Amino acid sequence: MRKIFGYECKRLLCNKFFFGLVLVTLFYGWQVLDRATILGVSHTAPFSPWSFGDYLCRMLPLLWVGALFFLTFFTSKAEKRRESLTLATPVTPAAYRLVRGFSALAGTALLALMVLLLAAVFYGGMFGWYDWGTLLLPALLTLAPPLVFALGSGYYLGQLRPWLLFVWMLLPVLLLALPLPECLGLLNGSVFVERPLALGVLDPAFSLPAGTVVVQCALLVVGAALLLAKPRKKQRN
Repeated sequence: MRKIFGYECKRLLCNKFFFGLVLVTLFYGWQVLDRATILGVSHTAPFSPWSFGDYLCRMLPLLWVGALFFLTFFTSKAEKRRESLTLATPVTPAAYRLVRGFSALAGTALLALMVLLLAAVFYGGMFGWYDWGTLLLPALLTLAPPLVFALGSGYYLGQLRPWLLFVWMLLPVLLLALPLPECLGLLNGSVFVERPLALGVLDPAFSLPAGTVVVQCALLVVGAALLLAKPRKKQRN
């Protein structure tokens, strides 16, 4: 299992696509930090959890697309033709599917870590600020649930029809254009802009509505479940 996991991770990370994705992500992230985050969100400091969360939400569509692109390695027609070889190994199809899911999760986590490290470099170099303990909770709540959901739902859809992955990549863009309710505000970043103003104090302590936390937990659970699920309908070759 370890060898298969290492092989799948190497296949995902040691290619031109991954390095190109990293460069695009870092370039876009720096533009967001230098042009939007540096101004602060809703009268908060640039390094406040609110401004940091807004930065992560702006990066989320790109991370979502990256996560789904990782899955295209496992759902393409060429990959389907290799399934006869993988079925001949002593590893069960369910275990092999799980290993692939975790390798895509590892690649996505590495990409998200680069987004966090970029912010650390920016905050340290621009403001001499290193109090990262205050930003761990907004980072986990903002990134983990939607990215796990992206992987789980994307893997499920990709096994039904590979082209559905490319349609699913448009979801974050659609959410940015919609007036979402407060409980879905972490999906388009609106909660980080509106809630500090609603609290009525200057640079308030970080807190989220209970409904928002419930939605994020639901996304995490559903995404993990879909990552383990096997579609009933198989793709016709």
